[in-house]
Amino acid sequence: MNNEEVQRLGKELIDVLHLKTSPVAVRLVRADEELPADVPRISEKTRHCQMVDNVRRNGSQFYTIIDDHMCKGGAAVMGLTEMGEKLKRGEVYYHLNHFDSMDAARSTMEKVPYVPGHSVKAVLYSPLENATFDPDVILIITNPKMVMELSQALLHKNGGRINASFAGKQSVCADGVAYPYISGEAGVTVGCSGSRKYTEIKEEEMIISVPVDMLPGLVASARTMFSN
Repeated sequence: MNNEEVQRLGKELIDVLHLKTSPVAVRLVRADEELPADVPRISEKTRHCQMVDNVRRNGSQFYTIIDDHMCKGGAAVMGLTEMGEKLKRGEVYYHLNHFDSMDAARSTMEKVPYVPGHSVKAVLYSPLENATFDPDVILIITNPKMVMELSQALLHKNGGRINASFAGKQSVCADGVAYPYISGEAGVTVGCSGSRKYTEIKEEEMIISVPVDMLPGLVASARTMFSN
């Protein structure tokens, strides 16, 4: 898909489903790729979940490198760096009292989806309807009813099931970006302690993420099912 098609589909998705904030287009720029010349670098250091939330609300477009990411865990699962050993072993979450034992923490962290470290040199962000680059993944933060309708639209043509594998950890980064990027499947996640603390994601909102290849079918089915 070219940029005009991506933007058109983004606008149509918002109109058909009456989304209150923009779907967020994310692209992982591989180490051997060039950055687009027309996308500026973010001007402040912050967390990936905050970047996604700011983009969906404020409409900004930018790229980031590892130095721009305050949360290195989020950066690591998206391939910008290697995951720190304490986080990888579960030690960080164990000491936050999120697990009863180190074994439980380690078992959970071993199942977190991630892109190989240092395989990505930058991450691009934009509202889907304004994206000037080809996204890999689209994140939509919305209410459970809308996630239901998006899931129904994704399954409308070929059927199947939507993955909802999560642990309340590494949510907007690992579940929201890494999982659909490496699996090619849509996923649903409920947020995590960090994304709930540092963003304006509401208690009644959750996240569904979709590989960009699914976007045309998603919009066509949503139009068929929900236009009125």
